[in-house]
Amino acid sequence: MVGGPSAGAPAQLSEASSAVPSVLEQVLAKGRLRAMSAMLGPAFIAAVAYVDPGNFATNLQGGAHYGYQLLWVVLLANLMAMPVQYLSAKLGIATDRNLPELVREHYPRPVTWGMWVQAEIIAMSTDIAEFLGAAIGLNLLFGVPMLPAGVIAGVVAFGILALQNRGYRRFELAVTAFLAVIFAGFLYDTLQVGPSARESLGGLLPTLNGSDSLYLAVGIIGATVMPHAVYLHSALTRGRMPCRDDAERQRVLRFERFDVILALGLAGGANMAMLVVAAKLFHTPALSGLSTIQQAHTEIAHLVGGTAALAFAVALLASGVSSSSVGTYAGQVVMAGFVDLRVPVLLRRAITMIPAFVVLATGVNPTDALVLSQVVLSFGIPFALVPLVTLTSRRDVMGIHVNGPVTKAVAWVIASLVIALNAFLLQVQFLS
Repeated sequence: MVGGPSAGAPAQLSEASSAVPSVLEQVLAKGRLRAMSAMLGPAFIAAVAYVDPGNFATNLQGGAHYGYQLLWVVLLANLMAMPVQYLSAKLGIATDRNLPELVREHYPRPVTWGMWVQAEIIAMSTDIAEFLGAAIGLNLLFGVPMLPAGVIAGVVAFGILALQNRGYRRFELAVTAFLAVIFAGFLYDTLQVGPSARESLGGLLPTLNGSDSLYLAVGIIGATVMPHAVYLHSALTRGRMPCRDDAERQRVLRFERFDVILALGLAGGANMAMLVVAAKLFHTPALSGLSTIQQAHTEIAHLVGGTAALAFAVALLASGVSSSSVGTYAGQVVMAGFVDLRVPVLLRRAITMIPAFVVLATGVNPTDALVLSQVVLSFGIPFALVPLVTLTSRRDVMGIHVNGPVTKAVAWVIASLVIALNAFLLQVQFLS
């Protein structure tokens, strides 16, 4: 008699636990709209990296030098980004691990440390873009000298990141608000400028015009498909919505797919708007040599008006400070994941910011430095993409969420295209 009731206790406990709604079921019970709003967020944080100040530099120079010709590159880069970010998000949801952690678990230690070193180099290139952009934005809006403006941008970025201490949702909402400001700024400028619809459609046909256009094309891809965003997205989704089983993970993945399409669609729209505005205003004999963001701001004020120039500068500042906070977050994920090291955020960020402050202090053309930083970022993409595609294609890692044949093929085509572009750029730049 004593053994009877205790033997039935686990079954009764299991039935009781299954009767309790899961976290996901409680969210879904609030209605589809409220559930959707609760699920959205991770992709919007990742999307900010796709409209960082490096995008301003590459898109403005692309439009000024080549008109609408490189619009197809911007579109292609954003279309490539969507499956990449979705795979990263899926990795976090299916495994409750982020990409750097899984690399450490499944790859040899020397490979892991090498991955970490290259990721830190990429982080420095990212910082150049983010802090230079924010500094230029402060300089344009308030006349703050470039070096102090960079320091202010760093302080603001840490302030935004500190919102995480009060819950991930506040950080997500703050970053999403900055993304909305960037999109609204360029939507306003596009409506004011009125770019040519016919030439925009013509720019969607793939063409290039020599090695310089290839250099910018690779820079645009480097500014769009961001390595640190690939690492970070898996960390943003891991454990965010607790799932009881694979069926619930599948439902969360459907929401995440929409999150990625919406967030990166907004980022892609902003990027295309940057290029068509530059093509309309600056692709003229007098302005096609435009080489700085400050010059672009001045010409927008002269050709369109002060409000359009203000919208441009506000969007640039929003881009710089928001992407800086996201970059700081990504840096912590990379270091902790690859080599299981944790150092104070301020110390780590101070080290990776050094190249950006050297550029600010020495007076190097910041726009040229931005474009170069994006090309460097492009060379870091394969180091993020190859492990991502490999791991998400392994059933022992992903279980039933493993990549299907079509997904695997698309992912490898994207990775191969980026690697081929980088190899071609090396040949053109250094061997010809």
